[in-house]
Amino acid sequence: MKLGAAHAVGIDIDPQAILASRDNAQRNGVAERLALYLPQQQPQDLHADVVVANILAGPLRELAPLIIDLPRPGGYLGLSGILASQAESVAQAYATAFALDPVAEKDEWCRITGTRR
Repeated sequence: MKLGAAHAVGIDIDPQAILASRDNAQRNGVAERLALYLPQQQPQDLHADVVVANILAGPLRELAPLIIDLPRPGGYLGLSGILASQAESVAQAYATAFALDPVAEKDEWCRITGTRR
């Protein structure tokens, strides 16, 4: 599945989170620009401009091989749901494929963003 410009893909391991994201996208008028998947439902040829995943560090590391292939070259990655103490290990799982920005930290949580090489 090839999405047009300014489309985003969301991945989560929790079906309830997918439903909540769809509901939020609908309420915000962006549902047609957002594709949401459980890992096992991802189309093999899926590529997007922006990929976001808000799940815990363990699943982010485990799913790295799947998530890394989703953004087009020059596309953006946003990962959250990461404790500050786990940010380095998650960043390492993505560092070979992305030019990572400095980790953003608020309280005990972090966000990791980057651009696909």
